[in-house]
Amino acid sequence: MDTLPYAVQTTFPLLFMLVPALGALLSCRHRAPGRPAAEIWQRWWAVGALGIGSLWITLAFLAVPDAMADTIGFAHSPFQFEIAFANLGLAVLGFRGASASPRERLTSGLAAAVFLWGAAIGHVYQWFANGDHAAGNTGGILANDLLIPAVMIALAARDIRRAGPGRSHAARPAV
Repeated sequence: MDTLPYAVQTTFPLLFMLVPALGALLSCRHRAPGRPAAEIWQRWWAVGALGIGSLWITLAFLAVPDAMADTIGFAHSPFQFEIAFANLGLAVLGFRGASASPRERLTSGLAAAVFLWGAAIGHVYQWFANGDHAAGNTGGILANDLLIPAVMIALAARDIRRAGPGRSHAARPAV
């Protein structure tokens, strides 16, 4: 196995967390007075990490399903088409986060957690049960599967607590 392509393949998914984190940090430095940093982070994370990350997975599974199966270390299967559209659903939830209320973003995070944490369990199982150390089974994609929903849930819950009872349902304009 050539180490450079493996290293690139296993770390590439981390860009879907790194870019939104940098965008949120820069946006927070120039935010309007009174605009909570948690809200900025939520929007960047929802669109960048969940939306764009899931759209990338969708396109990859539709365009090169066999290569994706090889990257994960899984057998080629018709379920790859279903994985593509499950990720498209997550992408829609992520893009919706640009103008969603904190409760909607919490719901998106919970929906993402159901799918992505289930996928993470599958990756870890394959890792230990079958020694699957393929670039798309461990490393960056496993970190994404665990952290993207966790951060979405934590940020939305913080925003809901900050807003107080009865005020967390209103959507705020994306800026």
